[in-house]
Amino acid sequence: MDIEECFHRLPSRLRLAMSSVAETDAADRRPLRLFFIPYFASGHLIPLVDIARVLSSRGVDSTILATPCNAALVRATVDAAADAGLRIQLLEYPFPSAESGLPPGVENISALPPAECHKIDSAIAFTRPTLEHLLGLHHPDAVVADSHFPWTIDIARKLGIPRITFGAVGTLAYCVSHSVLTNQPFKDVIRDDERVPIPDLPHPLLLARSELPDFLVQDTVFGSLMEEAREADKASLGIIINSFTEFEGIYLDYFHQMLSIKIWFVGPVALMDSESGGLGVRGDNVDPVAVANRGRCLSWLSEQEPSSVVYSCFGSWSQFTGAQLREMALGLEASGHPFLWVVREADGAEWMPHGFEQRVKGRRLVLWGWVPQVELLSHTAVGAFVTHCGWNSILEGVSSGLPMVTWPIGTEQFINEKLVVERFRVGVKASNSIRSATDPNRTIVRAAELARAIGSIMDAVHGLAAEGTRRRARELAEKARAAVDKGGSSDKGLNNLIEDIYVWHENKRSAAGKAVDSSI
Repeated sequence: MDIEECFHRLPSRLRLAMSSVAETDAADRRPLRLFFIPYFASGHLIPLVDIARVLSSRGVDSTILATPCNAALVRATVDAAADAGLRIQLLEYPFPSAESGLPPGVENISALPPAECHKIDSAIAFTRPTLEHLLGLHHPDAVVADSHFPWTIDIARKLGIPRITFGAVGTLAYCVSHSVLTNQPFKDVIRDDERVPIPDLPHPLLLARSELPDFLVQDTVFGSLMEEAREADKASLGIIINSFTEFEGIYLDYFHQMLSIKIWFVGPVALMDSESGGLGVRGDNVDPVAVANRGRCLSWLSEQEPSSVVYSCFGSWSQFTGAQLREMALGLEASGHPFLWVVREADGAEWMPHGFEQRVKGRRLVLWGWVPQVELLSHTAVGAFVTHCGWNSILEGVSSGLPMVTWPIGTEQFINEKLVVERFRVGVKASNSIRSATDPNRTIVRAAELARAIGSIMDAVHGLAAEGTRRRARELAEKARAAVDKGGSSDKGLNNLIEDIYVWHENKRSAAGKAVDSSI
C-alpha cells in the first residue's frame, strides 16, 4: 500500500487536519488579522486605536469594533490611516442603550455624571452576544480586548485564537493593585488619610487608603469585574501596555514573578503618529467646536514666547465643583504666567470669578471642550503641564519633555503621580494635602497652592531646582523617543507582539500535526 492510499484510508477529519497543516507550513506568513475591542471611554478608545494603527503600519490587518458614538470619535483617525494605505477599518455594532438604562446617544463614560457611570459598565455584559457573533463571523487571528471585557477569553477559546489584553493603565498601577489586594496593608489602619508603605515593590512607596480606587480597599461591584479581568489576563497571551522599558521596566520582574503574565511595552504611542499614518489626527477632529478650538489654540500659542505658557487640562472625565473651579482660575491667574486652560463643556461658567476674563484677556486662553492635546504639548510656546495624571496624559507629558504639576482626581491617578513626582522628579504636586480618589472635591486645592506649584517649575527665582526639573523632563522625553525609534525597546515590543501571535498559531498547528501522527 503506497503513501497516497494510506492517506485516503484515514478518517476524513484526520485527512483535513493534515492537509491544513501542510498547506499552512508551505505558505508564507500571511498578514495577521486582529480585532480590537475598546472600552467605552475616550481614554481607553484613543490609545487602543493608536496601537491598531501602529500595528497596521507593520502589516497587520486591524479591525476596531466600536459602537456608533464611539466610532464617530475616532473615525477621522481611522480614515486618515486607511487613506495613507494602511489596512485598518471600523466595524460598528449597536450600543445596548435600553438594556443598560441609558438614553440613545450616550455611549461614552465622559457623557455621564459619576453617579451614573456604573451604567456604562453594566452595558458591557449586554454586548457579549453581538461581539461573539461578529468574532465568530470574521474569525480573526487574535482578539485584543480591553480589560473591561474579561469574557472575551471564553470567545477566544471557542474560536481557537489567542486573546490579548489591552491595559489602559501603567505597570506600576497593576503592581500596586496586586500588592494591596494580596498584602492588605490597610487592614489595621484606622484613618483614610494615613499613608502606609506598599509592600514588595522595587522601591519605597507610600499611599493613603483615600488615594486608592475604592475597589482595592472594599467590596464593590466594579471590584468583582476587576477580579474577573485579572483571571482573564492570566489566561491570555499577555497584556499590551502603553509604556516603555526606560520608564517602567523596573516593575517587570515583580509583574512576572507575582502574576506570571507577559507584557509588551509599545509606547508612548502618541509618538508614533508618523509611522502609523495618523498624520496628527487623534480624537474628536471633525466636530466644528473641536476644529475651532484647535485653530484658536495654535493661533494664540504662536503669539507667545517660547516655553512661557502653562497648559492645564484634566481629561474628558473630570468632575469639579464650582468652588474648586474658582480656586483653579484664581491660581492660574496668580501664577503670573500665560496659560491655556481647557474646561469641560459640562462645567458651564457660573463659577468664574468676577472680572476674571477681562483681567486675563490677551494673556490667557480659556477653552471649553476638546483640544488636540498631543499637538499642544509639543508646541514650543508651552513650558509646563497641569495634569490630572490620567495614564495617557502622563505618557503625553513625558513624551513632550515638559515638567508637570500633578493634580490627580480619581482611579489610579494618585499612583501615577508617584512616577512623576517621586521616581523621576519631573513634576511637583499641586497640593501636599492628602486627598481622595473617590471624591475629588472633598479637599479643595487652593489658588495659592496651585500658583506655588506652577512657580516652582516656571519661575526664574527657583533657579537650579526648577532647571533640574525641566532638565530631567527633557532627558526622559529623549528616552521616550528612543524607545519608539527603530531598534528601541517599544519598537522591539511591537515586533515581539506580532511574532508571538504567529508563534502561538504555529505551535497550535504543530500540536494538531502531532495529534494526527499519534492517531495514525
